[in-house]
Amino acid sequence: MNTNDVADEAVRPILRLYLAGDAPAARRALEERKRIIDAASEPIEIEIIDILERPAEAEIAGILATPTLSDETVTPPRRLIGDISNTTQVLEYFGYGNKDAPA
Repeated sequence: MNTNDVADEAVRPILRLYLAGDAPAARRALEERKRIIDAASEPIEIEIIDILERPAEAEIAGILATPTLSDETVTPPRRLIGDISNTTQVLEYFGYGNKDAPA
């Protein structure tokens, strides 16, 4: 890894997608995650946290329901719980542009 890779990672926004195992809602959220990443006008990363495998992280973050998409880089954290299928609204909610939106 060179220093440019480190710099790129430092500025890349990170959201967290909390989900529970392989439930239908979790599978849908994973599909929507891909659509959100592809539609964003800038590079974003959405980390996946399975609360069944990593319950302590969900507890620390105060996650009570899944799926939850969370931006924990702001205070208080911005969270969407449940359906994240409207890509444009999700990106707007978290302050990102949609590369397919009209200028």
